[in-house]
Order: sequence, then structure tokens, then C-alpha cells
Amino acid sequence: MSELPSVKILVVDDDPLVRAGLRMILGGAGDLEVVGEAGSGTEVPALVARLRPDVVLMDLHMPGVDGLTATERLRAAPNAPEVLVLTAFEADGHVRRALRAGAGGFLLKDTPPAQIVAAVRRVAAGEPVLSPEVTRRLIGIVAGGAPVDRRGEARERLGALNNRETEVAVEVGRGSSNAEIAAALHLSVPTVKTHVSAALSKLGLNNRVQLALLVHDAGLADR
Repeated sequence: MSELPSVKILVVDDDPLVRAGLRMILGGAGDLEVVGEAGSGTEVPALVARLRPDVVLMDLHMPGVDGLTATERLRAAPNAPEVLVLTAFEADGHVRRALRAGAGGFLLKDTPPAQIVAAVRRVAAGEPVLSPEVTRRLIGIVAGGAPVDRRGEARERLGALNNRETEVAVEVGRGSSNAEIAAALHLSVPTVKTHVSAALSKLGLNNRVQLALLVHDAGLADR
């Protein structure tokens, strides 16, 4: 039986001890491979171009180019790797910008090793790395109440979706998993995935976290 291809990971953090710990945790999983490390966002573009990682574990607070700017630059480029942000969360005022830039999700620096491994696998597969419960909490904190102008703009953008896509998008904004959306709307899970993909494509978004933020901006998630 042939081995599954490994997920290539670039670890970006200005603390050598954090990088060493992550390398140890991820290296213990047979399907994950840390292909490089960086201590600043300044080093990221060249390393990504040379190493072609599938996932970048990105600290936000670093000297030089910080992780927020590095994430925005990475995700704006074609064929960008997924970005999984490392953050202190409660104290981080830049979470919303990172999400809007296309970060696939967040890991707290005290996340248990098994959950870190699982999160990397999920984001590499293009899946959200946050449980519905954490998504609800995260979206509620970072989205807040959108200003009137942003709410109007968000609703105008969502107008590009058809009725079913809008229903699915609203459920994504509520933090529902694909299975929960399927049950709520009496659809199959593959159909839900198709609608999510169509919504992301029409709206020019990278992932369902960005879609959830847009739904919150439009004030639709609590309806």
C-alpha cells in the first residue's frame, strides 16, 4: 500500500522555543512534515516560494513584517498555502483582519498537541479548523456590530447569491457544520458543500470563516 503524501508545514514564530515545540509535536505525526521555520514575516515569501508548504503556522506578533501583514500578502497571491494563525486570542486585537485576509482559523499557543495536529490536517484539507462552538465564539468576538455602511455593503454582496446559497451562508455564519446545515435545510452534505463552494466563488472569498464574517456584517446570523 502506498503511503499518503505528507502535509508540508512552514512554522513562523519569533520564539525559537515555540518553533522547536511545534516541530516536535508535528514531527510525531507520520503524515505531517515541517519543511522550514521562520522567525519573522519578512522571511515568509522566499521560504514559501522555495519550500511550497501546504500550511503556514503563523504567529501574529513578530519583529519586522508581522504575521498579520504576512498573512494578507500570502493569501492575496495565487496558489497560496493555507494559513493557520497562532495567537493569544483574548488579547489579540488583530483577529478580524487576519480572518478577512483569508486565514483558515486559529490555534491558541496552549492548544493540546493532539488538537494542533488535527487542526493542521483539517486546514490542509481545506476544512475549517474551528469547531462550531469555537466558531460561534470567535465570530461573535471579532465581528461585533458592523457599522451601517459595512452592513449595507455586506448585504449588497450577498445579493449575488441565490436563495438556497443565502440560506446555507447564513447557517455558516451561525457556526453550523455541514452536517448541521444539511439537517436544518433538509439537504445532503455533498449538496451543502456544493452550495458553500458556489457562495465562496461568487463572493471571491477564500474560506467559510470569511463567509461567516460577511454574514455577520450583514446582520443576518441571528435571524
